[in-house]
Amino acid sequence: MVYNVIGLMSGSSLDGLDLAFVELSEVRGQWGYVIHAAECLPYDAQWITDLKGAVNLPAREYQLLHTAYGHYIGTQVKEFIRRHHLEHRVHFIASHGHTTFHIPEQKMTAQLGDGAAIAAETGLPVISDLRSMDVALGGQGAPIVPIGEKLLFQDYDYWLNLGGIANLSARTADVYHAFDVCPANRVLDALALALGKNYDENGTLASGGVTDSKLLDALNAQPYYAQPFPKSLANDFGTDVILPLIGTYTLSTQGKLRTYVEHIAQQVTAAVKAVSGENTQEKKLLVTGGGAFNHFLVKTIKSQLEPLGIAVVIPDEQTAAYKEALVMALIGALRWRQQPNVLSSVTGAARDSVNGALYLGEG
Repeated sequence: MVYNVIGLMSGSSLDGLDLAFVELSEVRGQWGYVIHAAECLPYDAQWITDLKGAVNLPAREYQLLHTAYGHYIGTQVKEFIRRHHLEHRVHFIASHGHTTFHIPEQKMTAQLGDGAAIAAETGLPVISDLRSMDVALGGQGAPIVPIGEKLLFQDYDYWLNLGGIANLSARTADVYHAFDVCPANRVLDALALALGKNYDENGTLASGGVTDSKLLDALNAQPYYAQPFPKSLANDFGTDVILPLIGTYTLSTQGKLRTYVEHIAQQVTAAVKAVSGENTQEKKLLVTGGGAFNHFLVKTIKSQLEPLGIAVVIPDEQTAAYKEALVMALIGALRWRQQPNVLSSVTGAARDSVNGALYLGEG
């Protein structure tokens, strides 16, 4: 079977809306993919403000934003289809939305971006709300990407996504585990903004700083890091806990960046050890997400993992940048087939589950 899907992802770093038109193929249980077109559409200042502030809105205003953002996504998808001449080629859309509230301990998660509004704008079937069934079954609802790693990237032992939050997936004895490691680009980008930069290109600013051992110890002492997996982080952990902590230290911004890069590398290493113990020799780790293009961050992670026998691999640029949108497309295809698309071994839910609400558009 072949499925032509547009996968949509908006990450916690708020850099923009990722769109990927993906051809997914399944033959006797083996899945393959080709990304035919992909873009990241940066948010303008108003959308950044609205999405950042969503959690503080009254219920009525929140629902209005949910609807408005869905219509915005739909119009962006229509333009994407027009630009890439995809008319009559798209079978359906799989939209992650933008996470706002994520409180799995109370069996609740929420993503902005009304699927019905996207379907109304595009006239195409839309699958959205990709986490709620897992959370209702007692799972963390995160990470959900490991199903894509299991089906599309089987040649690796670990998968690290460096987005607004860094998360790690691992396969041990054919069982998949995954969890959020620590805030990543959400914090690095906020620190770079203090120097008038939207982000630290190639990690150049961080590479010129000096690690502060006291700040590093304070970061590593956060209680979340001692919790066993499965576990997940809300977006505001980086902005409401980590950034204020960093702000209590009198350091240059470059020193803060350098220290936080070291923190990410140490937490990634600790996460790998937690899931694998000492059995790391001749293993491979795939790095994707915006942080895969931060050369200094990747170099720092490599310096800690390669002595353990783990080869750190950066894939082609398109896969590195759009892997999450690709996996959303796959999750949508599995939902279309009514097959499980979130792994309970990853999230801690009572069972694997089929996630996603379906809106048929003009169908």
